Amino acid sequence: MSADPKAQLADLLRTALKSVAPELADTDIHLERPKQAGHGDFATNLALQLAKPLRRSPRDLAAKLLDELPASPLVATTEIAGAGFINFTLAAGAKTAVVGEVLARGESFGRGARRGVKVQLEFVSANPTGPLHVGHGRGAAYGASLASVLDFAGCDVTREYYINDAGRQMDILALSTWLRYLASFGVEVAFPPNAYQGDYVVAMARDLRDAHKDRFAGFTAEQVVDGAPGLPVADRKDDEAKNQREDHLDVLIANAKRLLGEDYHFVHGFALNEQLGDGRADLEEFGVHFDKWFSEKSLFDTGLVERAVAELERQGHVYLQDGAKWFRSTAFGDEKDRVVQRDNGLYTYFASDIAYHLNKYERGFDRIIDIWGADHHGYIPRVKGAIAALGLPPEKLEVALVQFAVLYRNGQKAAMSTRSGEFVTLRELRREVGNDACRFFYVLRKSDQHLDFDLDLAKSQSNENPVYYVQYAHARVCSVLQQWGGDVAELAAADLGRLENERELALCARLGSFPELIQNAAADYAPHQIAFYVKDLAGEFHSWYNAERMLVEDEGLRAARLALAAAVRRVLATGLALLGVSAPESM
Repeated sequence: MSADPKAQLADLLRTALKSVAPELADTDIHLERPKQAGHGDFATNLALQLAKPLRRSPRDLAAKLLDELPASPLVATTEIAGAGFINFTLAAGAKTAVVGEVLARGESFGRGARRGVKVQLEFVSANPTGPLHVGHGRGAAYGASLASVLDFAGCDVTREYYINDAGRQMDILALSTWLRYLASFGVEVAFPPNAYQGDYVVAMARDLRDAHKDRFAGFTAEQVVDGAPGLPVADRKDDEAKNQREDHLDVLIANAKRLLGEDYHFVHGFALNEQLGDGRADLEEFGVHFDKWFSEKSLFDTGLVERAVAELERQGHVYLQDGAKWFRSTAFGDEKDRVVQRDNGLYTYFASDIAYHLNKYERGFDRIIDIWGADHHGYIPRVKGAIAALGLPPEKLEVALVQFAVLYRNGQKAAMSTRSGEFVTLRELRREVGNDACRFFYVLRKSDQHLDFDLDLAKSQSNENPVYYVQYAHARVCSVLQQWGGDVAELAAADLGRLENERELALCARLGSFPELIQNAAADYAPHQIAFYVKDLAGEFHSWYNAERMLVEDEGLRAARLALAAAVRRVLATGLALLGVSAPESM
């Protein structure tokens, strides 16, 4: 029989079921932890499941199952509740045993067995066109925490960042940098309003000049804007004005490529490497690490984009219209068909995305998880449609959506547009409130729910600040153990039967639920469940700490309570680590 109380209960129920209804002995047995403590430690709806096929009253079946339930020291009491639920209250010894298990297993308590499941998790993947902002921070924190949870649950996880280094946005950044560079030599060109405006572009231009002097200068303003349509007045917001601005920008990009020749690739690469390096350093400082940085450009260099589109065409899912190639994505649930190759021969971003996902499948992952901003929800059907059209199983790809966080500073909502330059960077936020508060606050809500980031709360040192509250619980245990001065290893021999009061048993039950919580959080892609758990565990510990003395005269009771406190500390540290949050020993 399993050492896990939940599994043991399932075994006991299976034995009872074989006696009550042997023909239904293979019925799945579901055991849940009731939300209300008064309903016991576990509850099952097995009798309600059996009622219809057996044509019997659920409560009568529940009574019969309990009659046939083998005697076990695991169970203290049973109860039939409501329409026919069976509630189980575990014996005190079954609850307190987890303390010894935590102390014995240490950091590995709750860790799932390696299952050989290869998971690729792609997240952040922000265009390297400017510093990461606080919106990107939520995707980074969510992705990093989810990766840690999946790994801890037993999966083999590859963390990946997709670098958009082959598209128009990078051309706009290169142009923006070059125009600021030219301005430093007195070449004044009206800076396009739809180019990148931030101070970081001016800084890159300055670095470019410092490193290469006038190598990329020597051109007149007239040469730079040659053939470009005039810019509409700044306050015009209609579609015609928007198109005119975009056409103006495209001509300037084309002129930059023509005038600079091979040097354009250097300017482009300089801007890319500056921003990519800055983002990479920012993420590393944030505790967000990637196993692979995948270049979009490599998809073109290896011919994979061309091969992917050709395969869709060969399968009959591409048609020609107005000189462009269209993927028939409406056949796969999309709202309209999508262009994969324009009439000028250039492939669309969607085409490279198809190729990227084909590459993911060809690398042999068992599960592929993309983390996207919630505004990309409509993109899911076309990507999955393309995967299906390529003859690959679309169900292997799962997309988790993340709502951007909204930062409020002094009651004012902060703008975060990279084009306008009016944004709050992730680095600025981290410097203001610290990494720990950032990581914890970002995962306090389900990823697809709206999140307002309360700066004042994140910086406060009070029980209202959830990360402070949890870390303080860990530090409190450290303080108690330091006052005691003994070797924690000695606590493995403590008589856990001395843990008898309601708060102690509740803490033990909470610790016992940790392994199950890990598996649930991994299955649901929900690291916020870990944040909720450590808050609840900290709350129960604080209540116990305030109600009972740890360092009592009674040696046996003291050892038992210190063992429980040490187990709480261990699980708090593990939970915080999964969220990328530190567990301080003093505060």
